Amino acid sequence: MSLLVFAAVYAVGNPMDILVNPQSDQDEIARATAALGLDRPLLEQYFIFIKHASTGDLGKSFAFNVPAVGLILERMPATLELATAAMLIAVLLGIPLGLWAGLKPRSAAGRTIMAGSILGFSLPTFWVGLMLIMVFSVWLGWLPTSGRGPTTNLIGIPVSFLTLEGLRHLALPAANLALFNLSLLIRLTRSGTREALQQDYVRFARAKGLSETRIVGVHVLRNVLVPVVTVAGVEFGSVIAFAVVTESIFAWPGMGKLLIDSINVLDRPVIVGYLCIVVTLFVAINLFVDLAYSWLDPRVRPGEAR
Repeated sequence: MSLLVFAAVYAVGNPMDILVNPQSDQDEIARATAALGLDRPLLEQYFIFIKHASTGDLGKSFAFNVPAVGLILERMPATLELATAAMLIAVLLGIPLGLWAGLKPRSAAGRTIMAGSILGFSLPTFWVGLMLIMVFSVWLGWLPTSGRGPTTNLIGIPVSFLTLEGLRHLALPAANLALFNLSLLIRLTRSGTREALQQDYVRFARAKGLSETRIVGVHVLRNVLVPVVTVAGVEFGSVIAFAVVTESIFAWPGMGKLLIDSINVLDRPVIVGYLCIVVTLFVAINLFVDLAYSWLDPRVRPGEAR
């Protein structure tokens, strides 16, 4: 990942063309280029980066002249808060709505839920974000248009969901970011429910005289949750990585907005550092998903396989 980003940023252009005053002479430009190490061949720059990265140093930001890791980690709580809120909305609404649509597929509510999920897939994120701002901020005046609002320290981490004003700022971007995953979980839960209802263990449970609530809550839901947990975990990593559009629309001060600002000035240390950290998060989230999968489905455990 770091090598690909290094080559891509190098191919896009020279950061000196953006960072240095256009009225500077060639000697000043040469000194600034040497100070940032950009006068060396690309491979040599990359190997120097790898050497420092092995000690946790991803370099200094060209634009802010501070360590890139510190700059990214400073913005990470905002992105994690937004991503977590979005996934909570998607899970807490997607699973019940998907169950309802799966249990009563021919009802008016079930058809409405599935039609809404199609819209969630089809509508582009940036357009939905603009519509949310227009309706709830401009027309109704219920929610703020942008920003994170006031934050409160929770074990040393600034969060905004502990205050009412912070929740008001969080509502629109979280809803916008959750829309696609909400639709995905609705359809996944609905198809899993329809499939589980046809299985022999459900028929046997009904033959034993178990109540419909117990059949759905114990036998159907647990089997439906296996693929849902897997997809939700992977999508959580995607939400963290691709919250760029939502953060840009709502001016949310997270890692995604930092990435866009860094791309605009070709701030390579921040761009490479951001992607390396996101890749690490993806690996950690996928490990957690695999562990949760084995807990939900004992058949995939090594001991059970043997």
